[in-house]
Amino acid sequence: MSRRHHLHLPLRLLSRNNPSPLRHAFSTLDTPEPPPPEAEAVAEVTAEAAAAAAATPNPPRREEPLHETILYMIRRRPWTTRLENSIRLLSPTLAAPLVHGVISGAAAAGRADLALQFFRFAYRRAGFSPEPSTFALLIPILASHRMLNHARCLLLDTMPSFSIAPEEATVAALIAAYGKANIPQESVKLFRLMPDLGIARTALSYNAVLKAILCRGREAMARRIYNAMIADAVTPDLSTYNTLIWGFGLCKKMEAALRVFGDMKGHGVTPDVTTYNTLLNAWVRAGDLESARKVFDEMPGAGFAQNSVSYNVMIKGYVEAGKVEEAVGLFSEMGEKGLRLSEKTFAALMPGLCDDEGRVVEGRKAMDDMAERRLTPKDKSVFLRLVTTLCRAGDLDGALDVHRKSGQFKHVLVDPRQYGVLIESLCAGGKCDGAVEVMDELLEKGTLLSPKSPVLEGPAYNPVIEYLCSNGNTSKAETFFRQLMKKGVDDKAAFNSLIRGHAKEGVPEAAQEILAIMTRRGVRTDSESHALLVDSFLKKNEPADAKMALDSMMEQGHVPSPSLFMSVMVALFNGGRVQTASRVMKSMIEKGVTENMDMAHKILEALFMRGHVEEAIGRVNLMVENGCLPDLDKLLVALCKNDKVMEAHKLADYALDRDFDVNFSTYDRVLEVLYTEEKTLPAYSMLCKIKNKGGVVDQKGCDALMESLKAGGYSKQADILSRILAENASSTSKRGKRVAMGA
Repeated sequence: MSRRHHLHLPLRLLSRNNPSPLRHAFSTLDTPEPPPPEAEAVAEVTAEAAAAAAATPNPPRREEPLHETILYMIRRRPWTTRLENSIRLLSPTLAAPLVHGVISGAAAAGRADLALQFFRFAYRRAGFSPEPSTFALLIPILASHRMLNHARCLLLDTMPSFSIAPEEATVAALIAAYGKANIPQESVKLFRLMPDLGIARTALSYNAVLKAILCRGREAMARRIYNAMIADAVTPDLSTYNTLIWGFGLCKKMEAALRVFGDMKGHGVTPDVTTYNTLLNAWVRAGDLESARKVFDEMPGAGFAQNSVSYNVMIKGYVEAGKVEEAVGLFSEMGEKGLRLSEKTFAALMPGLCDDEGRVVEGRKAMDDMAERRLTPKDKSVFLRLVTTLCRAGDLDGALDVHRKSGQFKHVLVDPRQYGVLIESLCAGGKCDGAVEVMDELLEKGTLLSPKSPVLEGPAYNPVIEYLCSNGNTSKAETFFRQLMKKGVDDKAAFNSLIRGHAKEGVPEAAQEILAIMTRRGVRTDSESHALLVDSFLKKNEPADAKMALDSMMEQGHVPSPSLFMSVMVALFNGGRVQTASRVMKSMIEKGVTENMDMAHKILEALFMRGHVEEAIGRVNLMVENGCLPDLDKLLVALCKNDKVMEAHKLADYALDRDFDVNFSTYDRVLEVLYTEEKTLPAYSMLCKIKNKGGVVDQKGCDALMESLKAGGYSKQADILSRILAENASSTSKRGKRVAMGA
């Protein structure tokens, strides 16, 4: 048989009732057997204990306390029946010290919920009998972690079930917790319930309820409770008076605060430095710095030296009142006295130094002092304010220095508005490359995407976006602006800058995508941006896309310039897209642009040449309606030269029907072509219309046409034409006679 390795287990795990751990303790066996459920629990317990020991760096050679092992287990495993069985195997009976140790450890780890769960397991399923000290430990823990309903149930339901009377300190802790949670009515209910619970009220519970109601500014109720305290022969202590002075100062009831301060001596209670600081803070809150300074100066005479709190309160008051000089003097005095400069000291002073352009140098020194002392200001806006003041004063290098140092403070997330102020100021100062570096830092840190970060204003980002788009770096500008769009920014100027930038860089597809986003979001576009996009497509020899961009421009309510229309029509025409060029021409005329008629004439001629007669005549009609009649004589002659007989006939017919000013010689040219092509009936129809309008045509041509009509079996049409010619001849001779007689 192979050598067996010894495993050291606690003796309680090796009892007769638990033989399975012995089998499981050996690492190798000839015939392995499936371990029973208890063995699995033992294995888990052993593993948890080993892990708890391994988790401690350089663990001392001592036995791991049992409550630490249990705490390790419940923190890292879900609460199940299996976990409860593991705890029972570790300790079949749970004694009070063990339970208290687990509860305290869970509270120290910030897991009051685990403390409550373990307590419930202990007394419900593990046979633990709670003691008064158990509730005195657990209820304040739950109260401090805002688990107020659970704490109240333990106090009013669980403790009576075990016939345990609550202690005053326990109830006072819950009263104070309700006050911190801004539920003073519950504090008052508990306070009034104390006699029913058999608890005698002392200054401890009175102080707790007074603070709870004064937090909400209920100074009248506080007076009544204080009077009841005196009536109940409960002697107020120093904490009572400090609480009342603090509360009345919070409500700016200085007469009441001074009355309480005077009552202290009448009741034999000596004020301490906290009392003076509380009164000092009350005067500062009320805005009476003169009275506050008087109390501040009286402190040494009363036997109390001003401490850091006293100076912090006065500095804050002077800064809020705009008396920065006095605040700086007190700050220097603190250094001379060797008092500790805390984060609150700088938080009180820095706003005064940051907002005054004349004191930015002192503000920078104070910030360096904070960094040296490794103090992080509670109010992170001081960095933004200092950077803003430096930029306003024109000290851009100083602003950059403060900005870099602000990122070195612990737990400080630089405000995006600080980046915005720097970017705007650097661009305005001609240091656009520095602004781009600041923008790169902002993008790298991802501060903009934080849900809690404020949205930048337009002046903060538009200058750098415009600079990037004007200098061939539109893609970076778009990356920056897309992060802003995720925060709901729809800035027209930025959108148009991106479109112009992409168009100038020869990437019209990206510009078109930005344009589509603007359209979806309902942002009005800029005419110049559309024009640049159209030009960009034309430069890439993509006239069809240029036409789409032109249509989009008109859909947004912009009227393209005549030159832009001309460029698109020429590109389409040269590319063989005559009908598309015709549609652009139609849009141009409908928009009232009557230039570029030479190009329009070419498009009309091409339409006729390609057989798009109806479309061409429609365009001619549109031009006539808009007061720009094309040169029909030129068109008809061109069609005749190119043997486009029927096209010329239809155009001539259209001109005759509408009585357009066309030379009869041009009509003769059309008739001649019709004769040549033996288009007898169209020629007959056209000739009749010409004669009805009094036109003069070639007689030989008419005779030839009549012969053709007769030869083709159209005798009736030939007779009609003959009569028309005869009537015209007689009317002509009569007009000649009248002219001769008149002469």
